[in-house]
Amino acid sequence: MVEIREKELDITKNIRAIEWLKTELLGAVTLLFRAILKGSEEHILEALAEAVLAVYLLARRLGIGFARLDAKVKNIVHQSIIEEHELEKWYGDLSAFADHLDGSKR
Repeated sequence: MVEIREKELDITKNIRAIEWLKTELLGAVTLLFRAILKGSEEHILEALAEAVLAVYLLARRLGIGFARLDAKVKNIVHQSIIEEHELEKWYGDLSAFADHLDGSKR
């Protein structure tokens, strides 16, 4: 009986963490939009970093490991390059990001 109760508490705790991370992500996006309006590069950087962190932690709480998320991002980036995404055609952003992910510098 105690084991079942502990499992229920763990599930409840995980659900609360997921809900908290969802609000953190929304908060980071809100901060990003405000920072863009103000034009503060440091605040923009802070908000972007918070959003990325929230996404990674949310993935983990949802049972998706960091490496799996990284692999999916790489796959999407490479597929978008092949499909000639507009940002790739116009600026080469996806190739630059692919190089970053692969450890190259551009």
